[in-house]
Amino acid sequence: MRRRLIALFAATLAGAGVAAYGTPALADLRDDQWHLSYLNIDEAHRISTGKGVTVAVLDSGVAKHPDLPGVVSGIDLIQPGGDGRNDQTGHGTSMAGLIAAHGNSRNRALGIAPDAKILPIRVLGKGKNVVSIGPGIRYAISHGAKVINMSIGGGFAPDDFAGIKEATEADVVLIASAGNKPDDVNVTAPAVLESVVAVGAVDRNGKQAKVSVSGEALDIAAPGDDITSTNRQGGYNVGENGTSDAAAIVSGAAALLRSKYPNMSATEVVERLESTAIDKGVPGVDPDYGHGVIDIVAALRDPGAVPSASAAAPAPTMTTGATAPAPAPQADAKPAGSNTPLIASGVAVLVLLGGLAAFLLTRRRKTP
Repeated sequence: MRRRLIALFAATLAGAGVAAYGTPALADLRDDQWHLSYLNIDEAHRISTGKGVTVAVLDSGVAKHPDLPGVVSGIDLIQPGGDGRNDQTGHGTSMAGLIAAHGNSRNRALGIAPDAKILPIRVLGKGKNVVSIGPGIRYAISHGAKVINMSIGGGFAPDDFAGIKEATEADVVLIASAGNKPDDVNVTAPAVLESVVAVGAVDRNGKQAKVSVSGEALDIAAPGDDITSTNRQGGYNVGENGTSDAAAIVSGAAALLRSKYPNMSATEVVERLESTAIDKGVPGVDPDYGHGVIDIVAALRDPGAVPSASAAAPAPTMTTGATAPAPAPQADAKPAGSNTPLIASGVAVLVLLGGLAAFLLTRRRKTP
């Protein structure tokens, strides 16, 4: 994932009327979050802000950040004894910001569901130090998560299938990143599973992002190119690319729906997101966009309402005249298009699990 860092101290300087060298004015941070205007989030927030919903983030943990007051104590499955609020790579903190950052001004980041709670479940360490996500999924279920975001991909361990099945039976919405080129050539696990919403990425023009994989298992698409979000140093990352970001945005949308319609089942939430999506590419469901690009406002409207066109057109290009930040050295920066690895157990596990795997891999996708 490509990142250009905006240091937290710049916020203080901006507040004093001083521009930090090499960074855009933080008053323009909300403009850098182009996906908010593209998805018409102002209107969406007049309908729902995600209050009362907990979103579990299975990732690298979530670091303390001034824009993330809603992060509750979770669990660290990399270093037992931790509560998940430790992030060595910054990936999980960025995903949490896209879901539920609570920016109260234009120089702070804003999430899709700012009043949702974030339950951090650390399953990814530094480098490729990973664990099975099965226990993390069970922890999320037992601690009341209504949505589980998995911006991760790779192989799959036997226990993970059981965890996914238990979450489905517990009426939890499961969302995962589809995978990123060039590392991935098709939709990866866990997104490839039937019970999981596989999310691809689009750019500012609503076109499939160059980094986003295609595949028959793709369900829906969301912004995932040149994304701005929170980082683990307390500041912001600008220029993130990947289906990880797109999946986090869809998780935020699911939280809005679960808050607005608490009696709506997980299956109905997914069907609502898919049926109101803006069709792109080949008419109908296709391997590049799935059901289309998410339209959050249309999904939130009362059943029977006419879908909006809030995501049908590209957002206007924002020009601030500020100097773009130069890439800053960072040990935890990811290469462009990288997708955080999950586990290297391989596809052979599908054979071992027989009927269960066959059940989970049967796609729900239908042509509208």
